[in-house]
Amino acid sequence: MEWFSYSDWSAGLGYGQLLLLLLCSFLGSLMTAALGVGGGAFLITIMADIVPPLALIPVHGIVQLGSNASRAILTRKHRNNRVVGLFFVGALVASLASVFLLANINPTWIPVLVAIFILWLSWGPMPQIGLGKTAAGLLSGGFLTTIATMLVGASGPLVSAWLGRSGVDRWVYTANFSSCMTLQHSMKIIAFGFAGFVFTPWIPVMVLMVICGYLGTRVGLKILGKLPEKHFRTVFRWLLTLLALRVLWKWLV
Repeated sequence: MEWFSYSDWSAGLGYGQLLLLLLCSFLGSLMTAALGVGGGAFLITIMADIVPPLALIPVHGIVQLGSNASRAILTRKHRNNRVVGLFFVGALVASLASVFLLANINPTWIPVLVAIFILWLSWGPMPQIGLGKTAAGLLSGGFLTTIATMLVGASGPLVSAWLGRSGVDRWVYTANFSSCMTLQHSMKIIAFGFAGFVFTPWIPVMVLMVICGYLGTRVGLKILGKLPEKHFRTVFRWLLTLLALRVLWKWLV
């Protein structure tokens, strides 16, 4: 007797879809570790074309939690606890408020919101906020970016803009950013749980994606500061644009 079929642990995904998610989890973590940001946006744009709308944000949150947590642990000696602590307080308040928001949103609109957000990240004016040195800035950043991540998932570029990268050591920035994202994804997962999302069918897929994300983080940290960031960002922008347009086209037709 066959104890488990493929569909019992794949959440209904096909072989090709699962392999693509695992590969992109690896690549997304590698990008974020090596370049500081971008992997989460890349991964959620791929997932928006594969994962059902209701599961998109929470499953992405679990995977990104694993990726960011591993990076936060590996860079923990560079972390500024004041920055992370204040950001966490803002994220916690936003998470409590988001439970009511999640209970009333139509999940079919989530991929559309994600695609529009990705297009804005690619071509719109990215705010250079850099309020990471003030208590009010960190508190408001934790609150506002956590509200955003509940709806579009990939809030990494916003968190990066809020913390500010100029004048900050690359390792300190990576440690602070990864720690803030870890806390934010944790709050998001708890909020979705209270809102009624059932994570159980997705556990095997999420575990595999987290493992691939961890491997990507290890590779990315080894090449931190060694990639031609300027040229990569140009190619990456067009890649995200095409992926986001595909999501919108699929939704429209």
